[in-house]
Amino acid sequence: QVQLVESGGGLVQPGGSLRLSCAASESIFSTDLMGWYRQAPGKQREWLAGITGGGRPNTADSVKGRFTISRDNAKTTMFLQMGSLRPEDTAVYYCKLTRGSSTYWGQGTQVTVSS
Repeated sequence: QVQLVESGGGLVQPGGSLRLSCAASESIFSTDLMGWYRQAPGKQREWLAGITGGGRPNTADSVKGRFTISRDNAKTTMFLQMGSLRPEDTAVYYCKLTRGSSTYWGQGTQVTVSS
């Protein structure tokens, strides 16, 4: 059972930046897939970015150029660097790990973009 813990959320002004972290309880396998999602009130959960166990990133067009996904060399922590934040980026941000047929989610971290 892999446990994921997100951190780094908070209140930021429009135009600001935040870096979210997702710490896994064990090392990521080369066959794992990890990703960041967000869910705003009243909306469906939205995929933002993903990274393979081999480190290949992919980013949704809706946030490309503003959000960057990465992972540490120890393969235990995934990051989401967010810049040029907008009020519409306000949501709970979740990380997800897919290992074979199993899926694991973190508890989420709140990001609020407001002046």
